[in-house]
Amino acid sequence: MKGGCIGAMVTSLKGNGELNEEGMRWLVNHFIKSGVHGLYPCGSQGEACLLSTEEKKKVIEWVVDEANGRVPVYAGTGEISTEKTLELTKYAKDAGADGAVVLTPFYVKPDVSELFDYYKTVAETVDMPIIIYNNPARSGGVNVTPDLLFKLTEFNNIVGIKDSAGDLVQMTEYINACGEKMAIVQGVDSLVYSALSLGADGAVSGPTFNIAPKIWIGIYESFIKGDLEKARQLQSSLFPVVKATCRPSTLGTYPSTVKEAMNMMGLPAGPAKKPLLPLTKVNKQELRRILSDLGLLK
Repeated sequence: MKGGCIGAMVTSLKGNGELNEEGMRWLVNHFIKSGVHGLYPCGSQGEACLLSTEEKKKVIEWVVDEANGRVPVYAGTGEISTEKTLELTKYAKDAGADGAVVLTPFYVKPDVSELFDYYKTVAETVDMPIIIYNNPARSGGVNVTPDLLFKLTEFNNIVGIKDSAGDLVQMTEYINACGEKMAIVQGVDSLVYSALSLGADGAVSGPTFNIAPKIWIGIYESFIKGDLEKARQLQSSLFPVVKATCRPSTLGTYPSTVKEAMNMMGLPAGPAKKPLLPLTKVNKQELRRILSDLGLLK
C-alpha cells in the first residue's frame, strides 16, 4: 500500500435486503472509471458490521473478480474476535485480495497489550499486506496510539494505517514516528487536505467517494500536482455533503445517508441494512438540494 485514494465501497443491496451481485459489479466498474487508486469493500461504509460472514465473503469475492487486477482491492476483515478476523483475512487472501483492512476489535475494548497481540497474530498468521483501521468512534473508544503503531512496525506485512480518529495531532505523531515504514492515510472525509498538508500518504473515504468520486480524488491529485488552492477549493466544496452524510449527519444515520444520495443519483446502492431506516421526506428533499447544488443529479 503506497497511499493515494482508496474508495470504501457501499454494499449494493436489493429491496429485500439481500446482496445485489449485479449492483456490486456495476459499482466496481463505475468507481474504477472515476480514477480511484484502490477499492475497499466491507468497511464501515459497506455496512460490514451488519453483514454476515458469508455475505462479506461473497462481496470480497465479487469485487476482487470484477476489479480483475485493474486496481488493488483491500478487503475489510476486522471482527470482534481474533479467531473471526483470522477466518475472514485468510479468505480474503485466498480470494485474491491485495490486502486486508483490519479494524480494531469493538465492544470488548482491548487494552494496548491485547491490541498488540491481536495485530501480531493476524500479521504472523496471514502472509498478506495488513492495513490497521483505527476508528475509535465506531469501536467503543479503542484507539491505536502512536507508541503502539510504532511497535507494530516490526511486522513487515503491516503496511499502513487508515486513521479515522479525526485527531490531526495524533496523525502527525503517526507520520513522524512511522511514516518511513508504513503508509499513513486519512479516513475522515473533511480532513483530507489538512492531512496531506501534514504529510499523509493519501486518504480512504466512504461518503464523499461513493457520492462524488471525481471531486474527492481531485483533492489528492491537485495536491500532488502542487495546485494547493484547487485542492483546498475541492475540499471545501464537499463540506455540505460531509455534513449531510457523515458523522454526525444532520439528515439521517450513517451509512444510510450515503446510500440515499446514491439512489437519488441513479446508482445501484439500494437500501441500508436494518435497523437503519430511510430518511424522512423532508430530509430527502434537503439531501436532493445539496446534491443538485454540486451538479451531481442528472
